[in-house]
Amino acid sequence: MDKVNMEHMLAIEEPFLKVPLEQLKRSARQIQKLVEREMAAVSSELSEALKNQYRLAPEELQKTVDGLIERLQVLKRKLEDANQEEAQLIQRSKRRAIELQELKGFETTAHPLFQQWCRRRLDRVLVDYMLRNGNMRTAQMLVEESQLEHFADTSLFSLVMAIEAELKESHSCRGALEWCAENRSALRKIQSSLEFELRLQEFIEMARAHNRAGAIAYAKKHMVSWSDTQLPRIERAMTLLAFPPTTLCPPYRAMFDQARWQTLSDSFRTVIFQLYNLPAQPLLHLLLQTGLSALKTPACVSEEPSEHNRNCPVCQTETLGKLARDLPLSHHVNSNLVCRITGEKMDEDNPPMRLPNGYVYSQSALSDMAAKLDGKIKCQRTGQVFKLSEATKLFIS
Repeated sequence: MDKVNMEHMLAIEEPFLKVPLEQLKRSARQIQKLVEREMAAVSSELSEALKNQYRLAPEELQKTVDGLIERLQVLKRKLEDANQEEAQLIQRSKRRAIELQELKGFETTAHPLFQQWCRRRLDRVLVDYMLRNGNMRTAQMLVEESQLEHFADTSLFSLVMAIEAELKESHSCRGALEWCAENRSALRKIQSSLEFELRLQEFIEMARAHNRAGAIAYAKKHMVSWSDTQLPRIERAMTLLAFPPTTLCPPYRAMFDQARWQTLSDSFRTVIFQLYNLPAQPLLHLLLQTGLSALKTPACVSEEPSEHNRNCPVCQTETLGKLARDLPLSHHVNSNLVCRITGEKMDEDNPPMRLPNGYVYSQSALSDMAAKLDGKIKCQRTGQVFKLSEATKLFIS
């Protein structure tokens, strides 16, 4: 029986555990900044009111105090919502940790509960794949059916889809810029220029609309701060004001190209996945590639179709073979012989049979063929016809 390789399984499950923890950390930081900002504003306004209390009318002073109370009440409601959200994230983290902890109780892959665990993981992987591809309703149906509420990052992917749709369909940077403002310190740590790219796109749209004065004012307000690292691009952007949107000049034509919106959407997805420790590829692809890499042989990548095995997923170039295209060839210490006709493994119970022309097929395949062709067999590679008695049994050593 095969033992459960916990080390390998946990390595690929790392994002599963990290995502809610990253969400919790970012939520705590944002709430801390909100409290500090609001309390500083309230303290400043209260100090100003106390300083001028003898010069202000009682009604005016009362209005100021009421405004401060209302502001604090709004802050309290936000803190209550944040506290509830953080409690859910903590619970989600605990449930995920317990889910991975269960692996310690499985000594072999034949354990009945391990099969159930793998089924849940498959459902998780499918939910992740559907969420990444925008199939939100289908993913939610599977989440509810399989009771995976704590295992699906629905809120995160909903945010990703909403901002991507805004970029690609509405051609608006508003949501993405708000997200960048909330995560500016994190973006600075990974040296991301996403916010600059968004600012640049808004500048380009002003240039497209011939709003030169607005574009110059926008550049002074939002782009000058990037001059240390993006000065050449800022200079080129300013030169863009001298060209019409229909220009054929390559550098400026590329800047006016509507395809930049798709590039911005892809960049946003890359950055947010990086911040939340999510792999760029769906987990489904990573798991499939792990298995495909163990099956890939030189025959799978041969340009001769006759070398391909119809039962080998790597040989299916239009489906799973695409995932295996960039994978290395597997290294087999012991070779497995597979019949080209049936795709079945040849072993002691189904030994290989050698035809007079040197080609080898399984005994079961040749026997079935002989039963249909009156004791004759036909080589699938050359078309030559032989008697079944002419086939020689080979022995695997």
